[in-house]
Amino acid sequence: MGEQTQVQVQTQTQSQAQNALHESSNSTTTIAQATIALSEVMNAPSQTSSLPSKMPLRPRKIRKLSPAESDPNSSQIVTISDGPKPIVTGKSHKSKTAQQRAAFASAPVLPARSLSCEGEVEIALRHLGNADPLLAPLIDLHQRPTFDSFQTPFLALTRSILYQQLAYKAGTSIYTRFIALCGGDAGVLPETVLALNTQQLRQIGISGRKSSYLHDLARKYQNGILSDTAIVNMDDKSLFTMLTMVNGIGSWSVHMFMIFSLHRPDVLPINDLNVRKGVQLLYNLEELPRPSQMDQLCEKWRPYRSVGSWYMWRLAEAKGASSSAAAVAAGASLQLQQQEHQQEQQHQRQPQLLDPLNSILNLGACAWGQ
Repeated sequence: MGEQTQVQVQTQTQSQAQNALHESSNSTTTIAQATIALSEVMNAPSQTSSLPSKMPLRPRKIRKLSPAESDPNSSQIVTISDGPKPIVTGKSHKSKTAQQRAAFASAPVLPARSLSCEGEVEIALRHLGNADPLLAPLIDLHQRPTFDSFQTPFLALTRSILYQQLAYKAGTSIYTRFIALCGGDAGVLPETVLALNTQQLRQIGISGRKSSYLHDLARKYQNGILSDTAIVNMDDKSLFTMLTMVNGIGSWSVHMFMIFSLHRPDVLPINDLNVRKGVQLLYNLEELPRPSQMDQLCEKWRPYRSVGSWYMWRLAEAKGASSSAAAVAAGASLQLQQQEHQQEQQHQRQPQLLDPLNSILNLGACAWGQ
């Protein structure tokens, strides 16, 4: 009895397995047939141009719902893009844009071409003649300026301080003794200046106040706040800010230094009395332009306002006013320098005139043709 039951169970099990296998085979055949039929439909030529083949495929672009929009209970469907291009989300795009902006902001600012570069003065003269027709006759009348000399920034700045408020002869005498005390031009270094005490500097005619200015400049070099390399590579705005931090160096001195020592092309010394006089004469103004007006009046000279300023010195000089920068550079007589010194003393109380006669210092290294 037990054996019969076991045989019946085995027979039923085999029968069920055969039925399952038969159903699976039928299902597989059906799927294969459906696949072949679908393939034939896809590959068959279109019977009419008005029937689009959209039915088997749907657009693969998907809209990704934000957490606030999506139903937490719903399932999220993600499809794969057709091409090999990666999917760029809004967040990654913004991140890339931010990185590009940061890279652009951190890129070094290249300084403008120096006026001592070959052909740069000729380019400046053509630009000024075309940009301002009133300057063209002045350019034709006077010999072109030249920038063919160079002093190290530290040496030029010490010279600037030493020549302040001195006639050309007196300033030259003190400067010559200072150079000798340092052991020559090459010896004018921050550590050398700091090693000279106030008494030693007094013995060669340098006042206690100017001694403190020289020491302050040398300390800023020694502390790394300033350096010759940094000064040469710094943009105009940053350079102005850094140099006016030095005791005894005002805005006018910085402008002269930038033009005549560094040969920067686009410097407008708005506090220079004779540049302002030249602008007044050039544009036939009733009054001397204020420093705050100079930028607007000379805007058309950009990016060669340094050269335009040189012609203002020449124009003011031609009309009877001594020009501090151009006169000193051209080797003007002591009498002219004394007259200039008296004129500057009359205006030294005006807030816009800083460091009278300070141009002598900066211009000694540059020969400006008349």
